[in-house]
Parts: sequence; structure tokens; C-alpha cells
Amino acid sequence: MKSIDKFLALTAAGALFAVSCDKASESAPPAASEEKPAVPEAPKAAPAPASPAPSAQTTPQLAKVTGMSVAATADDASGGEWVEWGRNGTKNMVSPAKDVSIDITGGDIGADGEITGAKGAKWVAKLGSQAYGTPTVYQGQVFIGTNNEEPRIEAVKGDYGIVLALDEKSGKLNWQFSVPKLEAGKVSDWEYLGICSSILLDGKNGYVVSNRGEIICLDLYGLSDGNDGPFKDEGKYVVGGLEKLDQAEPVDKGPQGPDIVWGYDMRSELGVFPHNITSSSVVMAGDKIFASTSNGVDWSHINIPAPTAPCLIALDKTTGKLIAEEASGIGERIMHCNWSSPGYVEKLNGVPTVVFGAGDGYVYGFHASEFDVEEDGGEKFNLMKELWKVNCCPNEYRVDEKGTPIKYATYPGPSEIISSPVVYNNKVYVAIGQDPEHGEGVGAITCIDPSKGKGDDAIVWQFRELGRTISTPSVADGLVYIADYSGRLFCLDAETGEKYWEHDTLSHIWSSTLVVDGKVFLGNEDGEMAVLKAGKEYEEIATIGFPSPIYSTCVVANGTLYVMTQTHLYAYGKP
Repeated sequence: MKSIDKFLALTAAGALFAVSCDKASESAPPAASEEKPAVPEAPKAAPAPASPAPSAQTTPQLAKVTGMSVAATADDASGGEWVEWGRNGTKNMVSPAKDVSIDITGGDIGADGEITGAKGAKWVAKLGSQAYGTPTVYQGQVFIGTNNEEPRIEAVKGDYGIVLALDEKSGKLNWQFSVPKLEAGKVSDWEYLGICSSILLDGKNGYVVSNRGEIICLDLYGLSDGNDGPFKDEGKYVVGGLEKLDQAEPVDKGPQGPDIVWGYDMRSELGVFPHNITSSSVVMAGDKIFASTSNGVDWSHINIPAPTAPCLIALDKTTGKLIAEEASGIGERIMHCNWSSPGYVEKLNGVPTVVFGAGDGYVYGFHASEFDVEEDGGEKFNLMKELWKVNCCPNEYRVDEKGTPIKYATYPGPSEIISSPVVYNNKVYVAIGQDPEHGEGVGAITCIDPSKGKGDDAIVWQFRELGRTISTPSVADGLVYIADYSGRLFCLDAETGEKYWEHDTLSHIWSSTLVVDGKVFLGNEDGEMAVLKAGKEYEEIATIGFPSPIYSTCVVANGTLYVMTQTHLYAYGKP
């Protein structure tokens, strides 16, 4: 199994997870699996899910999200479906599911790489060697990004980023999307990192950010219902991505290949320079897709190759055409990269708002439907309308007592935003941090009320006992749960920032908290999942061990608890 020394989550944070790495060990990849599960029958005219499919206007967890609470689903007791990173546009990972069992174990990894002895698991799916995103679940399938060190398709072997579409009941492979690595290598696409984005699911399509700096729209049924257009070059794509379609000879991936609907190459179209990996997940706002570009510094960690390129863009979800781009000058102030995944609420301070944690340490609110128009040489451009921005990195972290800027990546120095900002009760909760490769350091989580002002006046409170973090907070019943990279989990008052308790997991944390069924779930680098009682009173319920690190965030969908390690995805629940 390959391993890394540097990574930046997303995500996990997540990015999602967002990723940065330095090394990979030199062991050989495992042999390909001989099992070839059948591709499920796709609908002929319209999707035929196990439960009624929503229309484009009423997509699960996307309709009428106000930031007041997590959107309810048709079946609250099961938690419903989990259709994107953060569950919905608020990015608040709180589920209404009930009766989530913790009478489970992670089992052991056998010589063949398979898991044995995982108590309570309906199935366990073997992934690659590195998996950082969060699974999403929709209409009978589970989608996850990883790498290709457990090859499943004969024609696709070697170092690829991949998206797996798994059967929700069995965990068997339905189809796979394979993304070749950039020739730029470590600078923009670190080897063996795979795809770190979580796949957003809507109607018949899924939207993912590839390791090549592309935004790809996929048919959720693969090629089983034909090759939908307008994109028809899936066989060429696997050779060199969107960039080299005119040079590639097609590769036959068979019935388990993907069906690409459209693709947008941010590197060629916008001139962005991703640092180490393009890693963030998209968010949907009506008929638009908003995505971070992962624009960052170069190998020197000093130069910014594309300071005028946008760090956030909006695309038409149907066609993939560029609608608008950020022009707030974030690119000129990048500390490292822009890995945070944006959020969306239909009304924040009365306005449809995209909330974006940026690589300059500020959180921004952009109007989701109104744009400023700029004309250059007769061509018109839509620029995102900045509603407000707040500095979430204290000035004391940015400069010393003499006012001299503190060098980035040093322990007391400044940090960007890697985790996702969370919206709850019309307030925004934002934590700062750095690439885990930079180590531990000073951090903070800030509560913002945009109705109080467009700058620092909007800050309600700021908690600084928190260290650097790549974890996204969860807010439930007036309490904030937030972990830092050093391994601590904090419970804070959502209105005042008062600390009620903290828990030390004794290992680095890349993942984010999930609050469900009166419990807080959190995985760590040692492969331990802590389960604590949700509430003001501290109570540790359980610590559940797994045979490899947990860098992803747990989710609950349709009554099933999903726990993803670096190498396997576990589905716990009733068969």
C-alpha cells in the first residue's frame, strides 16, 4: 500500500477534503480484482429509483435550504439520502437519523486486502490506498472518490484518480470514472492522491472536481442507459483528460465505464494553477454550480503563478458554460491554496448567498444570482458580487509585535481556510488551518453574523483555544462541535463561544464531526472513531478501532452508517 507524508483535506475537511503531499512509498500496487458485478439496469425514459425521484427544483437537501436547520427528508428516521459534501448547502453535518447502532467493529485486513470480522457491517468495499472525500448516496448507489491501486477495470491500470459508483445494497461496482494524472506531477497533481472531491448528486447527474482541475458532469447510470451527450469521447478522456482529446486514441472501458455529460477544464479555460491537487467539492444554487478552483502557489511556496485567476467560479449545471467568476483579489493574497468547498443558502440576511472560505484567511459572501458586468474589448464578463467579507485569521497571527508580517507556515503564523464554512440560524461558523504537512499551530473558529456588518463588525465571537484545523464544524441544538488537527474535539456554545468541554483523541484529525442520534462521531489518523454524547455534559460513549487511518467524515444515509478509511468503505446497518 502506498502512503503519503503530506496531505491537505478537504474535505475533509474535507473536503472535503483538500490535499497536499510530499512522498509516496515504493511498494507495488495490489493485483486487480477478478470479480465483475453486473451493471444495474438503468431507466429508459426517466430514472426509476427505489423511492420517488425529485425534480430538478426539489432535489433532496437542496430545496428551500435557509440555514436555519438541516433540511428534512421524506424519511427522517433513516436520515434520507446524502447528496453532497456537508449533506446540504449549509455544510452542517447533522443528520435526523435515529437508532444508529455503535455495536460495530472495524475488523481486520487479510492478506488479500479484504476485511474480515467487521461486526455489524452489511458490506465492506475495497477502495484504493488513499481515500479522503466523503461518500454520497442517492437513488440506490453510493459514490466515492479514491485512487486506482486496486484496479477494477482491465483497460485502466496505473495511477489514476477514480470515482466508484457502488450498489447501495451490496457494495458491488456498477461503474467507474477514471481520471489520468497531470503530467505536471507533484506540483499540481500529486501521485496516488486520486480524487478527493465528494460527488454532488442531482436528478440524473453527478458533479465532481477531478484531480486534473476539471469540473465533470457524469450520468449517474454510467453507460447502462446509453452514451448521453453532448460529450462522446469517454474512451479518449481516459488517456489524457479534456486537455488531450484531439491527440488520444480511444480506450475501450467496456460497460463499466462512465458516461460524461460535459466537462470544464479550469486550467486551460481560466489559467488557474492548482497547488498539489485540485480538491474541493461543488455546491448547487438553483441552475448553477459553484466551485473553488484550487488556485494556489507554485512549488517554491512563494510565487503565485496566477494571481489574477479566479478562486471561485459559477457554471451552468446543464451545459457546463462559465456564468461568473470571483474578482475580489483573493488570488493576489493566497497563502498556499484555495481548497475550501463553498456553501449555499437561499436566504442569508435575506439574500441568496454563496459562502466561500478563501486561501487568504477571509470568508466571503457572494450573491448567488446577481452579478456585476464588466466589458473588455467588446466582450462582457459576469463578476461575482461581493456582499461581505470577514477576516477569520486574527491579525495577531499575521504580524508580530512590531507589525512585521509573520512568515507563513510557522507555528504562530497566519492560516487560510480549508474546512467549509457552516451556516446555522443565519450565522456563519468558520475555522482556519493549514496543510497538515505544516504541522500544528495556532488556530481559531469565528462566529459571524452578516446582518451586523460587511467586515469585522460582523464577528460575534472568536474562540482561539482551537489549534489549526482542516475540519468542518457541526452545529446542533445551539452547540458547536469542532476538532483541530492536534486531535482535540471541542464543544462550544453557538451563541457565545463558551467552551463546555473538550476531548483528546490522542491522534491527528483530518476528518470532520457528524452529529446524529444524540451522538458525535469523529475519526482520527490512528484509525479510531470516537463516539461522544452530544450535549453540554461531557460523556465518552465508545472508541471503535479500524485497521487503517480515517481521514474522511462519517455519514448516515437511508438508515446506513458509512465509515471510510484510507482503504475501505464500511456500510453498517440492517441488511
